[in-house]
Amino acid sequence: MADQAVSRPASSFRLPSLSALGPLLALILLVALGAFLNDNFLSQGNITNVLARSAFIGMIAVGMTFVITSGGLDLSVGSMAAFIAGVMILAMNALLPSMGVGVPLILAGMGVALAVGLAAGLANGLLVTRAGIEPFIVTLGTMGIFRSLVTWLADGGTISLDFAVRQLYRPVYYSGLFGIAWPILVFALVAIAGQVAMRHTRFGRYCEAIGSNDKVARYSAVSVEGVRLATYVLLGLLVGLATIMYVPRLGSASGSTGMLWELEAIAAVIIGGTALKGGYGRVWGTVVGVLILSLIDNILNLADLVSPYLNGAIQGVIIVLAVVLQRGKKSSA
Repeated sequence: MADQAVSRPASSFRLPSLSALGPLLALILLVALGAFLNDNFLSQGNITNVLARSAFIGMIAVGMTFVITSGGLDLSVGSMAAFIAGVMILAMNALLPSMGVGVPLILAGMGVALAVGLAAGLANGLLVTRAGIEPFIVTLGTMGIFRSLVTWLADGGTISLDFAVRQLYRPVYYSGLFGIAWPILVFALVAIAGQVAMRHTRFGRYCEAIGSNDKVARYSAVSVEGVRLATYVLLGLLVGLATIMYVPRLGSASGSTGMLWELEAIAAVIIGGTALKGGYGRVWGTVVGVLILSLIDNILNLADLVSPYLNGAIQGVIIVLAVVLQRGKKSSA
């Protein structure tokens, strides 16, 4: 009965709407603009750098797509990533004397990162679904908690990974397969899995049904709390995965790690066409949104148009404009 109530109606083939093609057209225009402003924009090194740096936000944004589609929100992902990175590094340093420098130690650190991410996502989800607290309030609170905890663990400074372990771990970020960096490959796999889950599984249908009208979904025998909890757990795991790929880049964590990642992730989701109030999610659009933000940042740095310190302000303006456009489409519908 639940599947019948929330299944998507079958429809004949039709061309994508302008709202669906908008982010893709914007991405194409940005690529053309970047190539026009700087000859090195389309170089392999620059493209690889842009894609690798966008991979962290991209993985998180895919998880954020499910959370927002189901009517939720998570402002804590940046602070969560910093906390996960700090705990992961401390765990690897603590295990070093007994395990030695080797692949088992790296795998142990990865396991710690995923476990902490799962626990953090579970905590957010339980506070939202079981305690009945608004997602904005819950994740605003945990954002401060995670950021304070990692600052405390670092004693106000930086938590650094042992040098020998860092050298062994570096290829996870700087190496790859067939010339493609590992973060890019992992992000691609996460995006494909997310798109399949959103469009072709019960979980994706339930997320959209709950975000559209949770009362109707509940009457259709959908476990509203269970699905919403699963979205936060999934997001926590993806934050852990993103942290695994991020730590070998710098080999350290501090109170400033992951700063504004939540802003970038939410911006990418909204730019990609996912409804801010829930009910409709577009994972492939989120991927395009991540690339748009990364290209804007890259173009501003290469062309030296504005100060890099204003990137956060530009992203904030983009979020506001995206929400305004969403409201405009609804009012004209």
